[in-house]
Amino acid sequence: MEASRGFEIEKKYDVDAGAVVPALEQAAGVARIGKPHTDLLEAVYFDTPSHALAARRVTLRRRTGGKDAGWHLKLPPQAARDSGDGPHQRTELHAPLGRPDVVPDALLTHLYAYLRGAVPVPVVRLDTRRTTYPLYGDEGVHLADLADDQVTAEGLEDGDKTTRRQWREWELELVHGEPGLFAPVEELLFAAGARPAGHASKLARALGTDTKAGKRAAAGEEPADAGGSEKSPALLAGKRAPAAAVVTVYVAAQIDEVLANDAAVRGEEPEAVHTMRSAVRRIRSVLAAYAKLYRASPVRRLRSELKWLGQLLGQPRDAEVLRAQLHEQLGRLQPSDGIAGATATVEQRTGGDYDAAYRLLQEALGSNRYFRLLDKLEDFRDNPPVRADSVAPGRRTSAKAVDKAAKRLQRSRKAAKRARRGREQELALHRVRKDAKRLRHVAESAALVHGKRAGKVAKAARRQQKILGQFQDAVVARDLLAAVAADYGEPATAGIYAELLKQQEERMLAARARHRKAWKKSRDLLGHGVI
Repeated sequence: MEASRGFEIEKKYDVDAGAVVPALEQAAGVARIGKPHTDLLEAVYFDTPSHALAARRVTLRRRTGGKDAGWHLKLPPQAARDSGDGPHQRTELHAPLGRPDVVPDALLTHLYAYLRGAVPVPVVRLDTRRTTYPLYGDEGVHLADLADDQVTAEGLEDGDKTTRRQWREWELELVHGEPGLFAPVEELLFAAGARPAGHASKLARALGTDTKAGKRAAAGEEPADAGGSEKSPALLAGKRAPAAAVVTVYVAAQIDEVLANDAAVRGEEPEAVHTMRSAVRRIRSVLAAYAKLYRASPVRRLRSELKWLGQLLGQPRDAEVLRAQLHEQLGRLQPSDGIAGATATVEQRTGGDYDAAYRLLQEALGSNRYFRLLDKLEDFRDNPPVRADSVAPGRRTSAKAVDKAAKRLQRSRKAAKRARRGREQELALHRVRKDAKRLRHVAESAALVHGKRAGKVAKAARRQQKILGQFQDAVVARDLLAAVAADYGEPATAGIYAELLKQQEERMLAARARHRKAWKKSRDLLGHGVI
């Protein structure tokens, strides 16, 4: 059974025991307050002995009582925040109660990238007396709920069963309202004595910060930055940001993409492999471009492992694209006796390649090698191996990195112009495509401190990459069709393969022409000293 999926947008507040819930109907946009109702909730939270889930802002619990009894999995917040007091938007997955000691498979598949081979066990039980105040707008629209929670937490780990904590908190969660509702309601809550919550979740507060586990969980509420500052790296990505912080912010976003798409790749969801592969490529590109900022050995090892993962992701993705491309071209041909045979043969070859590649990928995603790579990525983000003598300013360093990538692209394009027609030129244009991709990724990282100018460079490089990607797709399709025609040279299909081969050559010629035109259009933008 699949887990049901939803999103929650909420803010939490600490409040003293004697505080009184204010007259919320006085908030702008709120027409009335519904009748409050009280539920008694018991939730058992699961995590690893090292609290790997809490440290990564993931919450897994089994709750009884109330209208949403069952297993709940909350994934890391998706909306970027400028500060710690913004509303959190999180994906929340639900599964039926089932057995109290067995995490449902529908949720477990979303946890592999965070558990990394560990087994979740009960760590905390929360008993909550929750009084809910529904907020309604005009025409009876249910805008939000204010939950007034009286919480008692008890540790369940060995040696921790006597640990008890009690507190009160308010939680404002949108139902059908807009985020603009937070400000007027929050004004009333603050006037009644509420304060921004000191913890991102009840679990983090239950674990506390006076224990090793609690400190680890609390550390997961805000990512570390490149220089050991108490500020989030997102706050450092301004015009005066150090170069290492620029890299950290960019890499951190790509790590989030990898983790967020892990379950989707396992489930063969559309575009998941492409998204994860793109994130891996982006990390490789910026690590290469800013290599001089870091100690060579750890970055070299990390790039090597990223290459391994990228290749595993690339094989099913390339087979998938090729299959879709050839099926589309076959569908446009005039009906003939050989169409069915050619279609079946193409499906057998491309489908077989896809299935074999995906099996290898699935095996890799369950391996210790993959889990250790995720560990290394997070370690690079949290403890970047910056050289002791490297305190370079972000604007100047990123400008140099973009300039170097642009020069690399220019050289590869000149080499492609000199290359002989045929395989030599095809390989040369493939190199141009790779260098355009690197320039795009480096320019994206530079946009954190250079803004629109760097964004324009990234956009122009992406255009080059996209056109040459179409050229490369036609090359791969041509090679496969030539092999199929040689292996399955039946008279009925010979003409079909010949027509498809002709189409690939036409696509290659058209792509070369578009590439020349696009280069002329963006030549100044991609030239020396681009930003």
